[in-house]
Amino acid sequence: MAKIKIAVIGVGNCASSLIQGIEYYKALGPKHPEAGLGLMNRKIGPYGPGDIEVVAAFDIDKRKVGKPLSEAIFAAPNCTKRIVNGNFNLNGPAVQMGRLMDGFSDHLSDYPETRRFIPAGRKPANISGALKKSGARILVNYLPVGSEQATRFYAEEALKAGAGFINCMPVFIASDADWAKRFEEKKLPIIGDDIKSQIGATIVHRALTKLFEDRGVKIDKTYQLNVGGNTDFLNMLNGSRLKSKKISKTQSVQSQMISPLTPEDIHIGPSDYIPWLHDNKVCFIRMEARIFGNIPVNLELRLSVEDSPNSAGVVIDAIRCMQLALDRQTGGILSAPSAYFMKHPPRQFPDTLAKNMVRDFILGK
Repeated sequence: MAKIKIAVIGVGNCASSLIQGIEYYKALGPKHPEAGLGLMNRKIGPYGPGDIEVVAAFDIDKRKVGKPLSEAIFAAPNCTKRIVNGNFNLNGPAVQMGRLMDGFSDHLSDYPETRRFIPAGRKPANISGALKKSGARILVNYLPVGSEQATRFYAEEALKAGAGFINCMPVFIASDADWAKRFEEKKLPIIGDDIKSQIGATIVHRALTKLFEDRGVKIDKTYQLNVGGNTDFLNMLNGSRLKSKKISKTQSVQSQMISPLTPEDIHIGPSDYIPWLHDNKVCFIRMEARIFGNIPVNLELRLSVEDSPNSAGVVIDAIRCMQLALDRQTGGILSAPSAYFMKHPPRQFPDTLAKNMVRDFILGK
């Protein structure tokens, strides 16, 4: 069976966790008793996690550009936990220079080198040409929050190269009708926008909101605050880069309510950057509501997760679903995978329904 050939934009913590995870499950093998541990789907169609091969990668940091991918994923400022030990994938591709554009924020220069991006200053690669040469059929977007121009540029390059596009970032591509139409016309699949975690702040907040709604509980106010120590949180200290992120996360929770809250009664977004947390993300959720007889009930929740593996556990399914679409020559929005895997899909569904939709998609129904 042919490999699923992918390219990644941004060799940060999320890419590191995904690539390490592919090697981890490949090393376990399909018959290992823990071969399905931590996976939402052990197999999707004929594909297991180890069938994914990263054939191209792009970044803008001088500590990563030009380095073998197996080395670059551990370079600073990456700080996620190691899933695998020792050397692996030694024959993997070298990281190519991407486009700088708005892929990093100027305020990062105020922080030590171990914490910030350092522009490589090299001539950018011909992205669509590099994708074609590598044989990549899927392009995974891992750019930092706020990379609006850069995300649109890479979506354009995917179209030129004839590659499907998985938009893990809160820049509205799949949920923009014009972009969706362009991918449909090219018969290329797209999944987006803004990846959900396996067990993260938004998916838990959505689940609690749906539980309250299903049990007849009236939600009056809610907030979700997140703190972390990776470069994503450092990047998000620049409030001007957060507009799409806040829209994406807020609408994801609001979509589970019969009557959405007013902007004054819901607050969802990052709170602060705490360096010593590294790739750990701590989420605080509060929900104020009323039950039978107009009696108040309040919920407080604290969730601590390793941020990047939490994302990779969903992306690994999105990749395999997209490969099924390519095998079937299906283009345009993949509605079911987008609804289940993304915070801001073109159309929202309750997660239990979206899960069943993905099951049907995998079965070809």
